Amino acid sequence: MKSTRHPADTGGAPSADGQRSSLVLHINGVAQTLTVDHRTTLLDLLRERLGLTGAKKGCDHGQCGACTVLVDGRRANSCLLPAVAQDGRQITTVEGLAEGERLHPLQQAFLERDALQCGYCTPGQICSAVGMLAEVADGFPSHVTPPTTDPAAPVELTDDEIRERMSGNLCRCGAYPRIVEAVREAAS
Repeated sequence: MKSTRHPADTGGAPSADGQRSSLVLHINGVAQTLTVDHRTTLLDLLRERLGLTGAKKGCDHGQCGACTVLVDGRRANSCLLPAVAQDGRQITTVEGLAEGERLHPLQQAFLERDALQCGYCTPGQICSAVGMLAEVADGFPSHVTPPTTDPAAPVELTDDEIRERMSGNLCRCGAYPRIVEAVREAAS
């Protein structure tokens, strides 16, 4: 009989070759104990082992943003993160943003504003926008934030601010104007 266990899964036991480690990830609010090969990226773990296929493999070099997820509430390119280095962290994927059947406000705004075409980049765009709005609320400046802005106050979210802050997420279909509208709508 063929085993259904993943080849890199040692059932929690330390690997004999030292190339795998056990870790706990809190993915979309659920703690998961996993044993992973040290070379496994967070993106590959999410997609291949856990079936969370929202984050996409675009460039595999951290340049397109299709793989964006939230790590402890901050946006991150999951294709660049070794899974073992995320031990104990809170990982939120696009699948974890909705509350039951109720979409996250950004997911709803993307639908209402038709801020997508092929949809490949959309999960990364939405996760990035969620992280970006948290950065704005925390007063993090961007390259286009006026230097006279009060560092203790939230940054005014102009279209230029949205474009600058979302510049790490590419949309090959060119849905940028609608994406900016959706982010602005969700932020208000």
